[in-house]
Amino acid sequence: MRARVEVMLKAGVLDPQGEAVRHALGGLGFEGVGAVRQGKLIELDLTATDAGDARAEVVKMCEALLVNTVIERYRIEIVED
Repeated sequence: MRARVEVMLKAGVLDPQGEAVRHALGGLGFEGVGAVRQGKLIELDLTATDAGDARAEVVKMCEALLVNTVIERYRIEIVED
């Protein structure tokens, strides 16, 4: 079983990396980009066999280490192999 965790900054939190990408795209001639938000994708290979148990375990991982819940939000996708 595999889990994908998409982590993004919460709305209202400044994203300097996203702004740098937006600015660089403008410099390359891509003028139609109004805003860029940059995040991260974490893939986890899990030994769990039950999707519900896997999700619960990944939530614990996110809350303990993978996500700064003060400024970031996350979305979990469980993929059964």
